[in-house]
Amino acid sequence: MTLNLKDPIYNDESHARKHLEALQWPHGPVCPHCGVIDEATLLEGKSTRPGVYKCRPCQKPFSVTVGTVFERSKIPLTKWLLATELLTSSKKGISAHQIHRMLGVTYKTAWFMMHRIREAMAPAKGSEPPLGGAGKIVEADETYIGTADGKRGKKAWGGMGHKMKIVSLVERGGKVRSKRVKDATKLAIKDIIRDNVHPSSVLHTDGSGLYTNTGLVRIHEAVDHNKEYVRAGKAGRTVHTNTLEGFFSVFKRGMVGTYQHCGEQHLDRYLAEFDFRANTRTALGFDDAMRAQKVLEGINGKRLTYRRTNEA
Repeated sequence: MTLNLKDPIYNDESHARKHLEALQWPHGPVCPHCGVIDEATLLEGKSTRPGVYKCRPCQKPFSVTVGTVFERSKIPLTKWLLATELLTSSKKGISAHQIHRMLGVTYKTAWFMMHRIREAMAPAKGSEPPLGGAGKIVEADETYIGTADGKRGKKAWGGMGHKMKIVSLVERGGKVRSKRVKDATKLAIKDIIRDNVHPSSVLHTDGSGLYTNTGLVRIHEAVDHNKEYVRAGKAGRTVHTNTLEGFFSVFKRGMVGTYQHCGEQHLDRYLAEFDFRANTRTALGFDDAMRAQKVLEGINGKRLTYRRTNEA
C-alpha cells in the first residue's frame, strides 16, 4: 500500500487522534494511572484541550499520549503519524534533515522525533521468544561500524579496536535480532546465543573461532569465507550466512549513506530501526501501512526524554 498524503490522519488532528486511540484502546479508553478499561468520560469543556478523558474510578485526567513516546510533545499528532509512516517505509532510513524539511519542524525536533519512533520500534525486553527451534536454521555473524569514540583521524579508523561491535542473529526465513556488544569476544557472543537462540536449532556461522564449541545448540555448521561462501551441509542443508550479509549490507548503506554518523549511545535505537523493518518486510506479509500501525501499537510504556536520548 502506497502512502496517501490525502488521508485525514495526516491532515486533521481529530482524525489522527481517533486513529491512535483505536490502535491503543481497542476495548475503550485505558487509564494510564490506575489501569481501568473503558471507565472514563471525555471532557468537552471549552477550556479543555481535545482528547482529554477523566477516569471515573481514580478521577485523574489523561489522553491517548500519556505514558507513550509521544507524551508531552507539542508536535501535532498528524506530523507524528506522517513521520512514523516515512521512517517505517524507507528501507535504508530517512534523515532527520529530510524530516525537518518535509514536516516544517526544526532539525533538533526532527532528530528527537526520529529517536522516539525508533524507541517505539524496539520490542519490550523479554517479550520475544528464542529464534529457531527444532529443524530451523539460525545464522550468526558480527560486524563493525564507525568508531566508538567519534574520532575520524587515521589512527582512530585503523583496525577494528575503535569500531562499534554488533552481533546479529537471524532465523532463516524469519526474524533478525541485533545486539550491540562492548567487545566481540567468545564469551559475549556465547551469552547472546544462549539468551536468543533455541537450543534445538542448527547454527550457521562463518569460520570465526568466536562461535566454536559453544555447546548451546544441537548442531553447529560453519562456512570458511577464505575458500567459499556457500557449501553443502548434512541432511540437505545449505550452509551460509548470506541472509545476515544481506542485512548488514542494508544496515551499513543506511548508516553511511543516510545517517552518516552514529554515536555509540544511539546505536541500540538504530539497530532497533533496521531490525524492525527487516522483521516486518514484505516477505513476512507486511505492507507500509501495517508497518506503521505496528509501531503506533508499540508506543506505550516507552517514554523517552531528550536528556535520556543522549545517555550512553
